[in-house]
Amino acid sequence: MMGTSDGAVSGLYLLAAFDIMNLLSHYRDLTLVISFYEIYCGKLYDLLNQRELLQCREDAKQQVNIVGLTEITVGNVSDIMKVIGNGLQVRTSGVTGANADSSRSHAILQMQLKNSHDSKRYSMMSFIDLAGSERGADTVDQNK
Repeated sequence: MMGTSDGAVSGLYLLAAFDIMNLLSHYRDLTLVISFYEIYCGKLYDLLNQRELLQCREDAKQQVNIVGLTEITVGNVSDIMKVIGNGLQVRTSGVTGANADSSRSHAILQMQLKNSHDSKRYSMMSFIDLAGSERGADTVDQNK
């Protein structure tokens, strides 16, 4: 999702950030809002608010809502990547026999285009990064 560690290959987050900011330059009434949360051990945690515990609810229209999820308005690619980087810093990870740093949670990054005047959602894109799935035979769990 982030690309290679040496920066030689851009990840999906960066590629999407450039495309969305290019799109927004044509629509002055839209703003980009980012939220980022993880699912770990069956619970939801806000990655943009010190892993605050969140609640998932379904409303009367059968729409799923994450109650209390932090939303941050961003205006350029650098801000987008900074917000994502901050969220990744608090994401749950651990050491396995196959990887020195393996994600232990599912992470969901949501990018929403909202109307600047009334905050009504115009569209939303979700990036879902699943937890590490090393084969059991290749790993020795070192999490305590």
